[in-house]
Amino acid sequence: MLAHEKELDRALVPLAEAFDRWRQRKLDSGSLALQIHDWDLGSQKELFKKYNYGIKEMNVAYAIVTGILDEKKVDAELLEYLQLHIAFYRNHLREPAESSPTKPASQQTSAS
Repeated sequence: MLAHEKELDRALVPLAEAFDRWRQRKLDSGSLALQIHDWDLGSQKELFKKYNYGIKEMNVAYAIVTGILDEKKVDAELLEYLQLHIAFYRNHLREPAESSPTKPASQQTSAS
């Protein structure tokens, strides 16, 4: 629940900024309504599905690895229980950077 709340807080920031612009009359009501609609069908819907239908262990492990939850504040027994899930995300999130090294321009070949 804490991870969901923190992700929801982050997802609401752009909407809160839109409300601020609306209050300052820098954004019209129709544009604000459209942003609310897009948020509801986008960010909010994805978070709802993730945290209501997703695998709880995977969600918590992801939240720990990405810093949504502070690993130092997570119960040691829970960390032990989630160790394989956490390892999965640590490897998965690190993998793209390691599997696609960029070559220096001097070593790149041209396609022509």
